[in-house]
Amino acid sequence: MADVLRWGLLSTANINRAVIQPIQASNRHKLVAVASRDAAKARAYADQYQIPRSHGSYEALLSDPEVDVIYNSLPNHLHAEWTIKACQAGKHVLSEKPFALTLDEVDAIGAAARKAGVVVQEAFMYRHHPQTLKVKEILDQGILGRLRFARGVFTFFLSEAENVRLKPEWGGGSLWDVGVYPISYIRTMLGAMPESVSGTQVLGPTGVDISFSGEMIFPNQVLGQFQCGFSTNYHTSIEILGENGSLTLLNPFKPYLDSEIILNRNDRQSERIFVQGEDLYLGEVEDMAECIIHGKTQRVSIEDSRQNTRVVLALLESAQSGQPVKLK
Repeated sequence: MADVLRWGLLSTANINRAVIQPIQASNRHKLVAVASRDAAKARAYADQYQIPRSHGSYEALLSDPEVDVIYNSLPNHLHAEWTIKACQAGKHVLSEKPFALTLDEVDAIGAAARKAGVVVQEAFMYRHHPQTLKVKEILDQGILGRLRFARGVFTFFLSEAENVRLKPEWGGGSLWDVGVYPISYIRTMLGAMPESVSGTQVLGPTGVDISFSGEMIFPNQVLGQFQCGFSTNYHTSIEILGENGSLTLLNPFKPYLDSEIILNRNDRQSERIFVQGEDLYLGEVEDMAECIIHGKTQRVSIEDSRQNTRVVLALLESAQSGQPVKLK
């Protein structure tokens, strides 16, 4: 594998703008192509972002021999289909979350990636940020003592009635869109899967959840809770409580270039730990380079994504049945 990865954008979605800058700024990456089902739209997009080539179909992008890595920013229900097709074309893939909408889809992605010998990673950008790595370091050092409770929130107000996030057939709903973040964060920091989950949802006019509250019971009697939704103002937070203290983060999923972690100890001392950060999406792009070029173990594995998908599906099952769902 060459020392420079050549990227192609699978769609002209707005989220592309988050990765275009770090790809173009890094000397290990080069943005070479973009695809749309509308050739004129693809050409205009390429001109706007100084991308050398455009393709009028997704198939054409996957057939481009000058592309090494695909960024899959298609709507949720198309993530698995086109990630698998990209693998079959011999391309590495950074796929937007959610990775897939069923466990069968996750398993099919894993099989396709293994067969093709390519790296496929879910785009949980926060996992690579220095703030997240510092939180994990603090927890692993045992500073909070035995962990007892974790809570996360990710909400924003969605005013567009026709937004794709509200389409049930497209994998809509706040749990798939933003709830996956606190679930992933809590799982990552606890280093475990919940043994059982309970979910409660409020459905909107289209039948998808516009508010969701979940509870996860982890091994050793650790309790995890989260709220997500489209019906309140933008708010994110994470709290992790142990027997010797607690951590609070006000921007856990989209940390700024520079951020801070609030550490509270049982002696009532409060410490603000400053973290010098980086572009939020740079880490996931550079992690792809480390994995593809140097064979590093990817930070967000396919098995990790499978476990997150499993939790989401169990929470939806619980919300629909009104009963807890056991995972172990």
